[in-house]
Order: sequence, then C-alpha cells, then structure tokens
Amino acid sequence: MDLTKVVLPTFILERRSLLEMYADYFAHPDLFTCIPDLKDPRDRMVQVVKWYLSSYHAGRKSSVAKKPYNPILGEVFRCHWDVSEDENGPSEETVPDGPVPWCKKSQLTFVAEQVSHHPPISAFYAEHVLDYNEEYIVTFPNGYGRSILTTPWIELGGSVTISSPQTGYHCDIEFITKPFYGNKKHKVTAEVYGPDEKKSFLSISGEWNGLMEAKWADKTEPELFIDVNAIEIIKKQVRPISQQEENESRKLWKEVTAGLKFNEIDKATNAKQSLEQKQRDEAKERKDSVKEWQTR
Repeated sequence: MDLTKVVLPTFILERRSLLEMYADYFAHPDLFTCIPDLKDPRDRMVQVVKWYLSSYHAGRKSSVAKKPYNPILGEVFRCHWDVSEDENGPSEETVPDGPVPWCKKSQLTFVAEQVSHHPPISAFYAEHVLDYNEEYIVTFPNGYGRSILTTPWIELGGSVTISSPQTGYHCDIEFITKPFYGNKKHKVTAEVYGPDEKKSFLSISGEWNGLMEAKWADKTEPELFIDVNAIEIIKKQVRPISQQEENESRKLWKEVTAGLKFNEIDKATNAKQSLEQKQRDEAKERKDSVKEWQTR
C-alpha cells in the first residue's frame, strides 16, 4: 500500500512535511561536501556511498514511526547548512542564481518541490561547489510501515544502486528486511565496483542506523566504515515563517503543526482538511480551464 495516498488520522502525523523530511538526507553535510576534496574517482565513489548509507538514520530517530504531511502541489521547502571548510572562514559571497538565493557560497543549499499530485512526485536538489563534471545517480529503497496497530516502526527494504556514468564506478546496495522470526532489523549490505569490473573492490555490511564495517578486496581484516551514532547531526537552517512565501512548507502547514504541538487535534484536522479542499478546488479549476500545472 502506498502511504502517500492514504488519509490517516491527524494524530498519527509527524509535525512536518514530507518535503522537509527529504532534507534529512543531508543531516551530515560534511560527508557530502567533502566528496570533491578527493582527487581519485574511486575515493569519491566510496565517499558518496558513505554519505548515502549515513543519510537514513537521522530521519528515523523517534522510537515510534509517524507519517509526515503529504505535500501540496507546488509546495516548496528550502534550507541550508553551514559547512565552511575554508581556513579563512565562511565566504560572504551569495549565490543569487542558486536554489536558495540568499545563501552564501560556502553553505550547502537544499530545495524540494511537490511537482505532481497524481501520482505524488517530489523533486529535491542540493548544491555545493561543483569541482568535477561528475554525476552520481542514486535510487532509493522501499519504506514499509510495520506494526501499525501496535507500536509503528519503519523498515527499509530492496535493492538500490549508485552509479557515476562519467567514471564508470557503481555500487549495489541491499536493504534487508527482517524475517518474521529472528534476525536483526535494519541490516544493509553494499558492493562497490570499479569501471567494467565484475568483482567488487569493497564490501560493506552492518545496520544503516548503527555501525557498518568495510572489507577491502586487498586486505584480510575488516575495518570500521562508519558508525552513524558517533557522528554529529548538523541542524539545518530555515528562514523564519514570517519571511517565507505562502507555498513554503512550514508556513503552509503552520496551523496543522500548531494544533498537533498543543494537542488540539480538532484544530489540526480542520486546518489539514482546509488545505486538502483548497488543493481539490484548484485541481478542478485547472481541469475546467484545460490548464496544466507548471513546476518551478
């Protein structure tokens, strides 16, 4: 069942939009921004894998899983992280043509937009200094809601890939679902390959919300790849609601969020239904006037 299409009781909602949740992929921005510091494409691929495997645990810190708000068509979320690596301090130069125009060149910037309602499709983009003409194409695992009627929790499962067309390096990752009896939750394995190689030069295994070990093909002993609980989560920076546009996530959902925060469930439900009805009315208006939605 696709939970992006399910209307759940308001009290089970997490107090933020799905668009904001995507920003959790960059909760360790230093792991992302150091990729171009590495001169060897093999090292850059390994660092991309390290960033990717560390990107899931930050959004799943709560012991009880809750569902974020389904984004409204045209909704946008913007934020940035301070990750200056310059010994002279952060650059004051802004990037007016970037995704977050008021941010500085030394900051990691992020923007997400809901680009389709049926089917629900979100797009997000992060930007830092671009030193190489390289792309890294990543796919994502499935998310499963478990024990919905008791203590809900989220499980990731499925095969994903990371590939760089320019360098030929790629990685195959397997998020392993827990069998009904026994075994651990949240297991993950990964194999990293060089260009045109059929045997991996690096094998990774562990838990995506804990410790992962690396086994290099040219070494006999495994070593620590990353322990996500031992690295700092860096807080994202978001403009105050008073400075946000009407379609920015926190401003758009502020009444729902306030209702949930103060346990005023009826208020939150009414605000949520009002947003949903507005979206339906706008969709009907576009259909009647034969207008297609234009993304930003």
